[in-house]
Amino acid sequence: MEQKSLNKTLNKASKSKNDDFYTQLTDIEKELKHYKPYFKNKVVFCNCDDPRVSNFFHYFSYNFEQLGLKKLITTCYKNRQMNLFSENKSEKAIYLEYTGDKNKNNIPDPKEIGIKHLKGDGDFRSKECIELLKQSDIVVTNPPFSLFREYVAQLIKYDKKFIILAQQNAISYKEIFKLLKENKIWLGVDNNGTKWFQVPDNYEITTESRKKIENGKKFFSMGSIVWLTNLDIEKRHDDLILYKTYSSKDYPNYDNYNAINVDKVSDIPKDYKGVMGVPVTFLDKYNPEQFEIIGQMVTTKIDEFNHGYPYIKGKKIYARILIKNKKI
Repeated sequence: MEQKSLNKTLNKASKSKNDDFYTQLTDIEKELKHYKPYFKNKVVFCNCDDPRVSNFFHYFSYNFEQLGLKKLITTCYKNRQMNLFSENKSEKAIYLEYTGDKNKNNIPDPKEIGIKHLKGDGDFRSKECIELLKQSDIVVTNPPFSLFREYVAQLIKYDKKFIILAQQNAISYKEIFKLLKENKIWLGVDNNGTKWFQVPDNYEITTESRKKIENGKKFFSMGSIVWLTNLDIEKRHDDLILYKTYSSKDYPNYDNYNAINVDKVSDIPKDYKGVMGVPVTFLDKYNPEQFEIIGQMVTTKIDEFNHGYPYIKGKKIYARILIKNKKI
């Protein structure tokens, strides 16, 4: 029931394009500490962030010298005032280019930042935002989930490095899964635990367990949230330790696909050569040197990557990623 309520909330947000779920600084810090060497002498672009209130901007501006950044660019959709959740009725959108601390007080002062106006509405798909994207080396942000396919497609088109947040179900999108399968993108580091996003006071949350109020601010938990990136990370090369042995009793075959079912990532057999269906959470442990991704079984729709929901003896089970062990 709770998942249905969450889906209803997210679908409602998607239809209204109410995608402004603002990431907490602690979540940003926990992930980005794993990428620090990549930022030296680089231009970082946060293209879905109001620089006056964004925690992504806060992180990069306050750590500008420590990271050795060359430039920080941030853009956001048009805002009427300095308010986290404006009604987007301004005639002009804003952006900034921050090049570091000039007065040596180790604080990004307003005079050093400077807010500039864009000619258009600040949409990441606009020509002037694309021009800023072309100038950047690494894109870091929490993009609007209702436009996620389009957003990632743009990053791939312009061959940009990135670290972005995504709903876990975005992994199953045909366009995203293809990139995962081809090892062009992968999951980041901090994909466990609950992530809370600040939302407007009037944002409707029907499930109490996904709502909390802290210091007068309203927060919403969107369910399983992951980081996606195409920057190499150490954990991506760690082998998953396997200790279970295959038996037909413990690992039944699917009715509708020639593969065995594995209920837990920790239960992946060490001695099975064929295709295995594993939980989606496997992707957090995925090492492309150890495993090959074959496909997925996540929806009723069948395509070149998806083979329909998995069934065992006529009973539908949870979604699965299809893999093979490359080291056997």
